[in-house]
Amino acid sequence: MYGALDISTSGMVAQRTRLAAISTNIANANTMLRADGGYEPFRRRSVQFAVGDPTSANPAGRELGVHVASIEIDQSPFRKRSAPDSPYKDAGGYVKVPNINTAVEQINALEAARAYEANVVAAETSKTMMGQALRLLA
Repeated sequence: MYGALDISTSGMVAQRTRLAAISTNIANANTMLRADGGYEPFRRRSVQFAVGDPTSANPAGRELGVHVASIEIDQSPFRKRSAPDSPYKDAGGYVKVPNINTAVEQINALEAARAYEANVVAAETSKTMMGQALRLLA
C-alpha cells in the first residue's frame, strides 16, 4: 500500500517541476537579452518525464511512478516581431522574440495543476484506505 503513496508523491514532484518550467517560460515570454546585456532571445523549456522513481527507498518502488528525465531547451525557430526602431532588428526590420506561446503555456499550466491535484486525491484516498484497513485489524 505504501507503493501507492510513492507513486502519487512521484507524480506530484514531477508535475511541480513541470509547472515551474512553465512559469519560467511565461515569465520570460518577452525576454530578448541575456543577463550580460547581449541579444539572445529566451528559449522555451520543456520537462520530459520517464517511468520509475529512482529516489524510492523501496527497490520495487523504483519501477513505479514517474520522474523528471530531463528539462530540454526547445530549439524551434524564434518568432519574429516588427520593430523598425530596435537596435536588434534584422535587414527587414524584424527582431527575434522567444519561441513561447503564452496561451499554450497557460493551457499546459492548467493541465499540470490538474494532474497534481489528481495525485493529491489519489494519495489522500490511499491514506484513507490504509486507515480503514488498520481499523479493521484492531
